[in-house]
Amino acid sequence: MLVDSHCHLEYEGLVEDQPNVLSRAREAGVQAFLNISTKQAEWDQVVGTAAREPDVFASVGIHPHHADDHQDLSEATLRAATQPDRVIAIGETGLDYFYEHSDRDAQKRLFRRHIAVARSEQLPLIIHTRDAEDDTIAILADEMEKGVFPALIHCFTASAEFGEKVLELGLSISLSGIVTFKNAKALQEVAKTVPADRLLVETDSPFLAPVPHRGKVCEPGFVRNTAEFIAELRGESVEELAETTTHNFYQLFSKAAA
Repeated sequence: MLVDSHCHLEYEGLVEDQPNVLSRAREAGVQAFLNISTKQAEWDQVVGTAAREPDVFASVGIHPHHADDHQDLSEATLRAATQPDRVIAIGETGLDYFYEHSDRDAQKRLFRRHIAVARSEQLPLIIHTRDAEDDTIAILADEMEKGVFPALIHCFTASAEFGEKVLELGLSISLSGIVTFKNAKALQEVAKTVPADRLLVETDSPFLAPVPHRGKVCEPGFVRNTAEFIAELRGESVEELAETTTHNFYQLFSKAAA
């Protein structure tokens, strides 16, 4: 049984057919889903879906793309949003210098606010980082000095050096369907070396459908294709990889196992 550790069930492409999307994923062996929010306006939706579906959990957070629109978001507001039982994570948050839809300093400030709440609540922080390796590491290292907090780099596509640094800081790494792409050779090498106890899998659906579904709307059930590909890379069975990554999910997102 697998877990999709990062999906957007409220997004166009999935939300219109959400019950059937979930049904197809369950038939593919997916036993749990972490439904991710990217802005405050989505929080009620993701929590509502998690309250309705017993195998769906929720996160609350602000994607760096939306940092400019959430500059006044307080730690207290974010902390209050983490209190429902089905909210097991904070994020996604982080830094994105590829699109730069928001000011870099605004992204950094909001990232640090998320970290402060992750530390105080001891809820895992789901981190998005793109073209911002140096600043992401610098902030994580600085904040870890203030007190440790659980965290995950989602949809990992960064350099092997960045991977080593986040692992040294105690973070986990989640791989998406990107690892199956033909041009992802460097990422495939990283996938072979991530310690077994720090590895998770995800879809980031409705985005980034893995081979052989590339070009289609991605669904949570496609996490099986990604898991099969990673298992072959690592020289293990998909059953072994599924057991390991599912265990890691419940270890990291411990509120889900409570």
